[in-house]
Amino acid sequence: MATAANEQPSSGFFGKLKARLNRGTSWLKSELLGFGGQPLDEDTVEELETRLIRADVGVEATSWLVDAMRAAAKRNASAPAVELLRQTALGLLKGVEAPLVVSRERKPFVILVVGVNGTGKTTTVGKLASRLKSAGHTVLLAAADTFRAAAVEQLQEWGKRAAVPVVAQDPGADPAAVVHDALVAARARNIDVVLADTAGRLHTAAGLMDELDKIKRVIQRFDATAPHETLLVLDASQGQNALAQARSFHTRMKLTGLTITKLDGTAKGGIVFAIARTLGVPIRLVGVGEGVADLDDFRADEFLKALLGDDAAA
Repeated sequence: MATAANEQPSSGFFGKLKARLNRGTSWLKSELLGFGGQPLDEDTVEELETRLIRADVGVEATSWLVDAMRAAAKRNASAPAVELLRQTALGLLKGVEAPLVVSRERKPFVILVVGVNGTGKTTTVGKLASRLKSAGHTVLLAAADTFRAAAVEQLQEWGKRAAVPVVAQDPGADPAAVVHDALVAARARNIDVVLADTAGRLHTAAGLMDELDKIKRVIQRFDATAPHETLLVLDASQGQNALAQARSFHTRMKLTGLTITKLDGTAKGGIVFAIARTLGVPIRLVGVGEGVADLDDFRADEFLKALLGDDAAA
């Protein structure tokens, strides 16, 4: 039996996402305002390509979207270009819409959280712990970011807020040892979910990526089927660099899911389409702030409405 990580309604969260994107003027929405009801002719295609690339959609995803729009236009020549984009974009995002599901048959269910520095990784772990707890799961946190004492303290504070235990060691301890201790403790306490926070690392730093391999080996010695979820946290405001990070981590770690954070900041939003087209890794969660409630399941239709307007997914 498996349960979704959260059963809460989405309207409030995505209403907040829409408000925050509008507050910062959604790049995609502002880039598309000038098209109005224009048909998909070659002049429109050329201008649309430029604007999508400028909004961080990227060359590959933009080419795919435009080709798909051309095919759709052959079936409905009277459809405006913006409407064709909405329909095509929704189909693309639906392909990566997959909420985090915790299997009760895997106990403890191990979630390994990875990413570069500054993406909001530890905050995401804390908020996810709170969501899982609210959904009826028992949760234990592993403070495996031992390079920063502040990270351990931050996770311990999240543990207090969510009323979940945290396994930690002194700064500089072996991260794999912390994860091992957490797994042993979780089994002894009959815990449902272990969330392992890891140190931020550049995807190009071979030594630090090797450390993740070591953590993964320790987890697999404990349970050959684990980690059951390898979740990469990406900062949406980093644009195409976020795509490069995702590619590298996926090649090395075989990611099972993504969390896109900081959509309330300077993010243009287009990177979500680039990731969906280029990698196809499920987008589990999106975040728009620091609050416990500012994290929710990724829902393609609601996201598109927030990004492009209320009729975007109609």
